[in-house]
Amino acid sequence: MADNADRHYQGGEAHDPLVDETEDAREERSAAARLFDIRRVIGGLFVVYGLIVGLMGLFDTSAEIDKAQGVRINLWAGAAMLVFGLLMLLWQWLRPTEAPEPQRDES
Repeated sequence: MADNADRHYQGGEAHDPLVDETEDAREERSAAARLFDIRRVIGGLFVVYGLIVGLMGLFDTSAEIDKAQGVRINLWAGAAMLVFGLLMLLWQWLRPTEAPEPQRDES
């Protein structure tokens, strides 16, 4: 009979507050897993470094270009790093991680 006292009726159906607590905990684990997803960290760093190196490549002097045998290597390396970082962020956005279920000790 104590179980019935803990249940509330919403919309004519029994509603258990423990179910809400479990769902809230699952959502918090999932948000924490997405926050510390390694793809986000790697993608963000590559985007930032790609922008920095790419901007340096845009403003290379002729001496720096000659040193690289006529190739604007900073510009190309920055573009490659930027594309890689954006792909990592896109992958993380398209396939988000799911938090693993906590293991319960059954003793």
